[in-house]
Amino acid sequence: MTQTVLIYGGGGGIGAATARLLKLAGYHSHLVGRNAERLAAAAAEVSGTVTIGDVLDEATFIKATAEAVINSGGALAGLVYAVGTINLKPLARLTDADFLTDFRINALGAVKAVQAAQSALKSFEGTSAVVLFSTVAVKQGFTAHASVAMAKGAVEGLTLALAAELAPKTRVNAIAPSLTKTPLAVALTRSDTMAAAIAAMHPLGRLGEAEDVANLAAFLISPQAGWMTGQILGVDGGRSSLRIKG
Repeated sequence: MTQTVLIYGGGGGIGAATARLLKLAGYHSHLVGRNAERLAAAAAEVSGTVTIGDVLDEATFIKATAEAVINSGGALAGLVYAVGTINLKPLARLTDADFLTDFRINALGAVKAVQAAQSALKSFEGTSAVVLFSTVAVKQGFTAHASVAMAKGAVEGLTLALAAELAPKTRVNAIAPSLTKTPLAVALTRSDTMAAAIAAMHPLGRLGEAEDVANLAAFLISPQAGWMTGQILGVDGGRSSLRIKG
């Protein structure tokens, strides 16, 4: 049986980096994303398969799961929901649409992905694994982060609830990164001055790379993390817990 991992947001950044690491560990990755060109390039790099779709379209989840399990005997070894938003606005400028869209993409999308894949994850011969994504902004209060922090806070609650409900057959953990150099974050990292200023806020003195986060995601999928579930794990250069100035 092929060990297949379904990766939402697999067309670039952390999702694609996770697929590359999983390939080295012998997994097959099925990548889901909106950008057909980027998705095809990422899939070619890992000999993966793809579903083109938008997580705001509920049909995407059913289609992606069905296409992912075609060559895996109806089972999934894992699911990675590496989809997110960086919608940074002060409270006075946030609209209902902002809050609802952030919630649908980050939290409700994670729910729909796991719901669609639940049977396939349960059918895996061993223990399957789900990896979701939060943000350092849930634990740390940052200005202009109300919408995304609220949505990702829901993901953390979801992680604990699903870890309890799906045990012992499926493990569920979440990663809470700080700012990472990915296509999603380009608005914050394209300026060298801004990137350097944000990097200086981290005790380790740099921004994250996609591989920094993907290393943990691939580990959480693997049997090496077989006694880990219900955890929210920071990969944040120390920003969530350390202060080196003042």
